[in-house]
Amino acid sequence: MSFILKFILSAVVTYLLATFLPGAYIRGFTDAMILVVVLAILNAIVKPILQIIGLPITILTLGLFLFVINALIIMLASYLMAGFQIDGFFSALLFSIVLSLATSVVDLVVD
Repeated sequence: MSFILKFILSAVVTYLLATFLPGAYIRGFTDAMILVVVLAILNAIVKPILQIIGLPITILTLGLFLFVINALIIMLASYLMAGFQIDGFFSALLFSIVLSLATSVVDLVVD
């Protein structure tokens, strides 16, 4: 039950962020639910590969390069989905930071 609640709340947060943040556009709530699934798949498959490749840069930047990896994941999701658009890298960076913070709050509240 908590998985479904987390999924729905994450979709609501994603929809609200794409609606209110500049440079992020989403067609509707259904696309927000699809975006949550796409991001979960990308975070499970692509993100570990990017983290391994970028490990030296991540060490040099004391972990700040992980923000770049998150923004790249958001941009890749935008490329894969027709109903979700990100204008550029900085919009993706802002979206990923706020989404990470918001989903952390959702995880704390639901558990």
